[in-house]
Amino acid sequence: MAILYDKLSPSSKRALTKFQGNKRAFVSCIILLLIFFTTLFSDWIANDKPLVLVFKDKTYFPILKTLREEDLGLDYVSEVDFNDQYVKEEVAKHGYMIMPLINYSYSSISKDLPGPAPTAPDSKHYFGTDDHGRDIIARLLYGIRTSLLFSASLMLFSVVIGILYGAIQAYYGGLTDIIMQRFYEIWSAMPTLYIIIILSSFVNPSFSILLFVMLLFSWLTLVPVVRAEFLRARNMEYVVAAKVLGLPELRIIIKHILPNAMVATISYLPFLMNVSLTSLTVLDFLGLGLPPGSPSLGEMLSEAKENIQAYWIGSSVFVTLTMLMVLMVFIGEGLRDALDPRS
Repeated sequence: MAILYDKLSPSSKRALTKFQGNKRAFVSCIILLLIFFTTLFSDWIANDKPLVLVFKDKTYFPILKTLREEDLGLDYVSEVDFNDQYVKEEVAKHGYMIMPLINYSYSSISKDLPGPAPTAPDSKHYFGTDDHGRDIIARLLYGIRTSLLFSASLMLFSVVIGILYGAIQAYYGGLTDIIMQRFYEIWSAMPTLYIIIILSSFVNPSFSILLFVMLLFSWLTLVPVVRAEFLRARNMEYVVAAKVLGLPELRIIIKHILPNAMVATISYLPFLMNVSLTSLTVLDFLGLGLPPGSPSLGEMLSEAKENIQAYWIGSSVFVTLTMLMVLMVFIGEGLRDALDPRS
């Protein structure tokens, strides 16, 4: 870390120091990163399959490879249900298994509930279950991972397209700028959410297709920022000098102008990620997002609406979404203050 810090420019070091000095933003960044990296290992934290199974002097890793009962010499040929009482008794006789911290996956349906689903929090399901008998904590873990991965992917692709579009438009100017600006104005004037809903209803929903559909409009946010920075910087003395020296235009854009544009762009990233998270949640809530049964915060909100009496569903999702969005906003404010050249 010290080596990477030494390679930073003086302005970058000042910005990093200012960001660390903003305790609210810095702590929010740490918390969000911890949540993200924790949920990446959701399969090892919440799963109905053992991490390690030792059966008849053989070692298996069911979490990595699906096991059938015939593989263990049991009676059936179906996939092993490690929550089945018969399987538990056989494993206890001939070996042992190490289960994850939470013995349920996002799709696991509990068969030993104390009453009809959804059931209130108890000693087995600390946040209760939904109307299908699925554990709320497990679905929250997988749902947070899906939401953050989707938001981060959408943000990164949007940054690439938005910066490329704004850079070409402003650097070359003239007729290029006029044509691209008119296209931008027409495209940005379209009712984004309605078009996404219409497109989502025509295609089979999946993570990649939904990402592509939302990417059609999410890149628009960064274009005005990048265009303004390039228009301001392209006539500065150091850029003009680089042109006179005969440097390639691509090198001038990437090395001399783009770093200045990135200062303003970086502060937008948490807010862009926040909007992506909200949009995915809305589409899932309306049933036009990820496939039914996927670990989704929006689908959990829809279940909460259908089961108002099950307060534990809505309250857990509400707290989760609020926490994620507040953390992103705090990080965005911290980046904006740290990168503000006037301060």
